[in-house]
Amino acid sequence: MTTTRDWNRNRDMWIRVLERQTGEGLHVWNQRVANERPRDERRLRAWLTKQRVTGYAQSLLVMERLGYPDFVLATADQLIDGQYADRPQLRPIYDAVVRAAGRCGDVVVQARKTYVSLVATRRTFARVQPTTRSRVDLGLRLEGQRPGGRLRHSTIHETMRLQVGLTAPDQVDGEVRRWLKQAYAANS
Repeated sequence: MTTTRDWNRNRDMWIRVLERQTGEGLHVWNQRVANERPRDERRLRAWLTKQRVTGYAQSLLVMERLGYPDFVLATADQLIDGQYADRPQLRPIYDAVVRAAGRCGDVVVQARKTYVSLVATRRTFARVQPTTRSRVDLGLRLEGQRPGGRLRHSTIHETMRLQVGLTAPDQVDGEVRRWLKQAYAANS
């Protein structure tokens, strides 16, 4: 089974981080930032650092003050549709990968601007990315597995050490489904 998420869940998490880090909520911090009236992002970040607001909490307050990027405001469907807008022939490959991943167990599909993370109960086990106009790359977190055959060294992300290039939905075959199951099990 799959559940799809967008950036709103991250925003909620960032608010919790801010509250844990500072003991104050978003409304209080937005008012403090407004009172400070920083002239630009660099000065806002410097001031927040002096206030010991760092990481996700700082990024949240910067976006609250200066505006959220479009990809943060977009729904998961909008993000995924945007990835395939100029290469609609690749969307069936993405759909086949997500269907196969969903058969592994409870999978969260975390939509990003340029890729999708497939998340097991513990952590991300795969990433799906339309890399070219003719290929979708499936990055896999398969510790101890060596490249060979269709599995190549990954260029997707350092945690996804291996990847397989897919140019047609039927390439999400038994071999790819086994790799997905293996990655899911290792990261659950």
